[in-house]
Amino acid sequence: MVKIAEKTWWRVPVINRRNWQWETQNQATKDGEWWQNAVIYQISPWSFLDTDGDGKGDLNGIVERLDYLASLGVDALWLTPIYESPMKDLGYDITNMRKIGEPFGTMEDFQRLLDVAHAMKLKVIIDQVWNHTSDQHPWFQESRSSRDNAKADWYVWADPKPDGSPPNNWLSSFTGKCAWQWNEPRQQYRLSSFLDSQPDLNWHNEEVVAAILERAKFWLDLGVDGLRVDAVNYFLHDDQLRDNPPRPEDAPLADGVPVDNPLNSQILKYSFNRPETLDRIKPIRQLVDQYPGVVTLGEVTLCEDSIALASQYTAGKERLHLAYQSGLLVAEPMTAELMRDILQKVVDNFVDGGTCWIVGNHDYGRLRCRWTEKDVNGNPYPEAFYHMMAALLLSLPGAFCLWQGDELGLPVAEIPEDIAPEQIKDPFGKTLYPEVVGRDGSRTPMPWTPAAPCGGFTTAEKPWLPIPDEHLARSVYNQHREAGSLLNTWRRLLHWRKNQPALAAGHLEGLVAEGTVLAFSRYYGEQHLLCVFNIGDEPAHYDLAGYERCEAVNHLAFDFSLDGNQVVLPPYGVFFACIDL
Repeated sequence: MVKIAEKTWWRVPVINRRNWQWETQNQATKDGEWWQNAVIYQISPWSFLDTDGDGKGDLNGIVERLDYLASLGVDALWLTPIYESPMKDLGYDITNMRKIGEPFGTMEDFQRLLDVAHAMKLKVIIDQVWNHTSDQHPWFQESRSSRDNAKADWYVWADPKPDGSPPNNWLSSFTGKCAWQWNEPRQQYRLSSFLDSQPDLNWHNEEVVAAILERAKFWLDLGVDGLRVDAVNYFLHDDQLRDNPPRPEDAPLADGVPVDNPLNSQILKYSFNRPETLDRIKPIRQLVDQYPGVVTLGEVTLCEDSIALASQYTAGKERLHLAYQSGLLVAEPMTAELMRDILQKVVDNFVDGGTCWIVGNHDYGRLRCRWTEKDVNGNPYPEAFYHMMAALLLSLPGAFCLWQGDELGLPVAEIPEDIAPEQIKDPFGKTLYPEVVGRDGSRTPMPWTPAAPCGGFTTAEKPWLPIPDEHLARSVYNQHREAGSLLNTWRRLLHWRKNQPALAAGHLEGLVAEGTVLAFSRYYGEQHLLCVFNIGDEPAHYDLAGYERCEAVNHLAFDFSLDGNQVVLPPYGVFFACIDL
């Protein structure tokens, strides 16, 4: 068992609060829902904390560190799959959707996690993988056995072409190879949009939808606060099985698809991203609406335009509450103009709200590796850039998902060039090795202490993935003790944000990009908050002459100076102020 020190070193910092802020914040909460602008901390349980010494994290490890999450100031935690699984894809290949997988613990452990989190005013969101199952799932074992069994139509089956080849040109989103797998007993092909071992469920079948909703209800009845819906834009395929059209050479690549993935050779039109899916998900919302305060968070990333499509998944009151999109997952240096354009597009598309931002997660690497890690001049971003980006990301309208370890500024762990493929844990990285870097580098365990080789993560001889020395240097223990650390910048911002109605529930206006400066304001009730960011490596000015009152926020440890009506920002500087227009 991992021993926890009696005096824990990440207790919640004391924040000065003014009565009007509490009153206005309470009103903002009444007017909206907790999830509309929530900060959601994504946890991969296998990489958070190991309490049984097997080198892999577990549910009890999360319970042990809930005080860390409270000290951080997040609103909710999202757990990647914790169910019974062969673990060929970090648990996204499930054999029983209503049973905790043995490596993670027991149902009693999960209930303890839920109860303690709620006692600490933390919401719990669980992953729901409904597009596919493991090929070891009893449903699939029955379905594959013949064409006339009770579950024969529960998965996507299709006859071969006259020459025996697959029904069409659809590709796996993981491997870029043919998405169809031959099944000898049925003499048919079956569809696998991701791994070969993850057959797609048939969402055209009413019985499948009913079974999925029954499993969702199981967890809702236990008291979870949200369902993160995996790959929701994959649920329906074209029932005519038409070929995806080829992607023109001058067409932009699909959002969220790595450049080297062969999936980019096609327009993703028929294999998934079907418009009829928007009606098919209505029963999900109808079920969840029976549980007040529970949120649905959909993943909408691998598509032609993730911002536009994700907004459709949250439009009105019959679809999902939130959907995250890949607007910030761009492979170019971050600039004020680029951020303005992305933010304006999100505001224009999500007219009913419902957006959720990501910059790193279990699929897309870490915040530290985003935006090519270099500025427009080709220079590596300094540490100040990541402090500035923390302030910017937490100022955006909508919810935000923070991937575990990104608050520490962890870089993606490098995979040795001479590593044997069998040592790679990620099936995506293993399949496409060495052309494509897999996801192991952003899934390494949390470094709680600087002690090599396990960083306080496990008492085992070694963790399930190695923790690099540069991660140990950025451990929670080290950064907790340094007031100016990135961890403490996130803490200051998150706790301050909780008491700013304009950020917790406000609208956005006045979005401008002037040189390297990005500026906008957020407003709610009596509070109008100006947010100014210098996304550049030289000092910059912003004119405050248009504001009748400008009361600067001084306690967030960002440097700035005032020169008449000008605020002067250092490279990668930040300025917040309460204003009157």
